[in-house]
Amino acid sequence: MAFGVDNAAVVCSFLSPEYQESKNCKKELNYADSQDVDIVPCMTQRGWKASQWLGLLTAGALWIDFREETNMPKRIESLAKEIVHKAGDSINMGSAPSSPLPPAALVKKPGRAFRHAQCGKFLAESGEVKFHTASGNRSSLVLRDTPEDTSYWMEERPDKKSGIIFYKNYSTNGYLGYDPNGDYIYTKAEHYGAEEWLLMGDDESTNGERAVVIFANYGKKFLAIRNGKLTGVSSRSDDCVWILA
Repeated sequence: MAFGVDNAAVVCSFLSPEYQESKNCKKELNYADSQDVDIVPCMTQRGWKASQWLGLLTAGALWIDFREETNMPKRIESLAKEIVHKAGDSINMGSAPSSPLPPAALVKKPGRAFRHAQCGKFLAESGEVKFHTASGNRSSLVLRDTPEDTSYWMEERPDKKSGIIFYKNYSTNGYLGYDPNGDYIYTKAEHYGAEEWLLMGDDESTNGERAVVIFANYGKKFLAIRNGKLTGVSSRSDDCVWILA
């Protein structure tokens, strides 16, 4: 097991009650964590959540949905994209002749792109700068029909195992933020508390895509689109679900 982990770019753990009870699985995943190998958890059972040692190791991690056998090609593609996102720079990727994956699934993107699950539009920076008296210049956000350079967001964390994420725009280097006082989504040159985000798998989505909700840690709101406008909402609803493209 140690040899496999030592030579792995990513460890994919398929979580289940049996996995949690396995002493060997516990040893292997603990070792991967101690060696700072990226872990991509895959949920295999609806209505069950990891607890005890497994809950600690996978807390805050973005999981891939294998809880149902439907739409399996999408689920496999979601897993492949997450592996590429985590380790695309450290592995040589190719496609088997009979691979069901589209070639684009194996191409590392410059960051994460967020496509709204309902309207299909991508979150992007507009380039329009507005001055804010408390924090200086801010750029506004827009919704695009297709991804562009300003639709990709690089992840920065206070430390590798932190659930807090700062999203830095690939094109402009502005940090994504949310102002709860004005219900305003923006980017700015530096990050503080209002630029802290949590990215969580959406427990209610079932189609096999990488469905997530994006939560503003300071403003305590989910990022949503309502009436064609970006906004923050207090609880999970279908209009705050995004797909990692």
